[in-house]
Amino acid sequence: MGLKFNMNRIKNCFTELKRINKKALIPFVEAGDPSPNHTVDIMHGLVASGANIIELGMAFSDPMADGPVIQLACERALAAGITVAKVLDIVAEFRAVDNTTPVVLMGYLNPIEFFGYEKFAKAAKEAGVDGILLVDLTPEEATDVVECFTQNDIDLIYLLAPTTTISRAKKICAQASGYVYYVSVKGVTGSAALDVDSVRSHVDSLREITDLPIGVGFGIRDPETAKAVSECADGVIVGSVLVNAIADNQAQSNDVVVKALADILAPMRACMDNK
Repeated sequence: MGLKFNMNRIKNCFTELKRINKKALIPFVEAGDPSPNHTVDIMHGLVASGANIIELGMAFSDPMADGPVIQLACERALAAGITVAKVLDIVAEFRAVDNTTPVVLMGYLNPIEFFGYEKFAKAAKEAGVDGILLVDLTPEEATDVVECFTQNDIDLIYLLAPTTTISRAKKICAQASGYVYYVSVKGVTGSAALDVDSVRSHVDSLREITDLPIGVGFGIRDPETAKAVSECADGVIVGSVLVNAIADNQAQSNDVVVKALADILAPMRACMDNK
């Protein structure tokens, strides 16, 4: 019974949150930033600060969907020696202590293709990965990739943008699992402030075509915005503000970095929970 639970961490997470009338807080950090030795402590710190799911970036030399903040995080992680294999080692080390919190890897096709899709999917499952979001993977090109991940019980999560048409959104949602990631602003990560009314309208439209939970990311920087988004979405995804805090404290000890992130994330959790 325990094994079955573990293999469906994302679904179980959203089911339990719905039961207690709460929304998922989903922080993003880049694995290996500022060094691979920091990341496991950072992940545990995020959970202690109220995270329900962790999105873990896999550094790539050409992260075209990301703004300067996460581009620089990729550069720091690569300079510190992060690799795809080391990202999986980090997840496995995290799993040795935390076997409940879902972990979603986020990155680009090129490093996974180089690693080998089938080999990667098997290794990811063994490490304890629950989902993967490949920014440049389109549904049309995903057939073989989808099979590799579904056979290994790994959810394939897709991005939906404000410019995505309903017909295309239907196609994407039909192939997605775990949750869908709605990009709340036009542009790269770290872009302009979001329009919560527009987000609500788009999320309402998406609910008519999918039963999957909907996470909203890009532009969420403070507790008030996190709360406003949580009122219409199932999950609030927070990235650039956390990655900025890591950059500001990159020369500090693990404890200092973890506290800097807690100072950002914990107030968001409290505001989302009306505390």
